[in-house]
Amino acid sequence: MTNIQDVAKVAGVSVATVSRVLNNSSSVSAKTRENVLKAIKELNYQPNLLGRNLRRMEARMILVLLPNISNPFYSRVVKGIEDVARKNDYFIMLCNTDSDASQEKLYLKLLKNRLSDGVIFLAPELKKEELSEIGINYPTVQCCEYKEGARVSHVTIDNYAAGYNAVKHLIDLGHKRIGLISCRNNFVSTKQREAGYRKALEDSGIDFDSRLITYGDYSFMSGMRCARQLLDLEGGVTAIFAISDVMAIGAMRAVKEKNMSVPKDIAVVGFDNISFASMSDPMLTTISQPKYEIGCTAMNLLLEQIKGSIKESRHIVLEHELIVRESTVGHSMNN
Repeated sequence: MTNIQDVAKVAGVSVATVSRVLNNSSSVSAKTRENVLKAIKELNYQPNLLGRNLRRMEARMILVLLPNISNPFYSRVVKGIEDVARKNDYFIMLCNTDSDASQEKLYLKLLKNRLSDGVIFLAPELKKEELSEIGINYPTVQCCEYKEGARVSHVTIDNYAAGYNAVKHLIDLGHKRIGLISCRNNFVSTKQREAGYRKALEDSGIDFDSRLITYGDYSFMSGMRCARQLLDLEGGVTAIFAISDVMAIGAMRAVKEKNMSVPKDIAVVGFDNISFASMSDPMLTTISQPKYEIGCTAMNLLLEQIKGSIKESRHIVLEHELIVRESTVGHSMNN
């Protein structure tokens, strides 16, 4: 196996000079650099990146902790993180935590042992005190979800306003019996979307009815189950707002099983604008998050911390958009 000494011998330079070329040092002349690069190519030399990074006290690796790798929402967020990381010569390691704090702590050992240069949490389960401690000692960013009160930077959208906008859209169409498919968890997005739902009802003079809130787990099947509960209620519902697109698509399937039509009988709004939202039949009205931009912004924020450019935590809120499609248009309760 070719080593750095072999390259130095063929190029007629010292090992230190080869190292400087590999590290893009400006102290090497153009001619010498050319000779070294030629030798590297001829010998097909592959530098020992691990050894080099250890000498530099860096790993060039970023941990990305997400609660469920199968959730299609995260794919574009991770793509944004990865693209920015790659442009800056970093790799990412995806870690599925199953929303388990003990799993997060296990992966964080890599950070504490300097096998990673930073971490991006997509939905942290650590207590805010534990998360703050990580943020004080290591480059850390929360992405999408965040722990309120934790002294850690985060990138997200205004989930309260987004939930409000989704429900207000249904109210503007004339709906008053609006079911909510939410989830039982500690995510700040869940709390804020529910709060937006209740505020939209309140501002429109519609009484809140706790029976119209059901709880799924972000899955298609739970969306079906929750929608069935809402449709079987006395008085029923005329519209459903689900806090995820996957559950909303499940809800539309349940409506069809009842031989009812979306949106003629039941209007449906989802959240996230995953790719399946525009492929469903009917196409799903949803809140669009700038998923790719969220990922890019989170990684850029982490890089600033790694470089020491910022010391204080920063909180960045990106814009969301209501995308109106067939699951709500074409029918109005006022018609």
